[in-house]
Amino acid sequence: MYELKTKETDNSVIEFIEQVESPKKREDAYRLLDIFTETTGFEAKMWGPSIIGFGSYHYKYESGHEGDAPLVGFSPRKAKISLYFAPGEPKREELLKQFGKHTTGKACVYVNKVADIDVDVLKALINESVSFLKEMYSAI
Repeated sequence: MYELKTKETDNSVIEFIEQVESPKKREDAYRLLDIFTETTGFEAKMWGPSIIGFGSYHYKYESGHEGDAPLVGFSPRKAKISLYFAPGEPKREELLKQFGKHTTGKACVYVNKVADIDVDVLKALINESVSFLKEMYSAI
């Protein structure tokens, strides 16, 4: 049976951020921690070794694969900061047009630094993602 790698852990979010090598990336991680906490109202939790997640939901696919995931989150990775929003959220593409300098993957949005993006649009992306997932799945 497939074992999920990204599970909520009891690891310290602050200790994780303190281990980020780049002082600027560490500063951005603290800024994002404040923005995500304030916007979602959820306490930050570590998911796996490197994702800071907020809230959670349980998903189950038609294939039978199921698990828990954070509603939204971020990870201050070495190359870029990864922002995690709900894939398939209908307003995402429109909001990203106003977001600032970024690239996208399937579920991730990548930014170099918080100064490159519009924080109000970030808050809107967070809110839309949380609302979308709460509607799609039963959020915890």
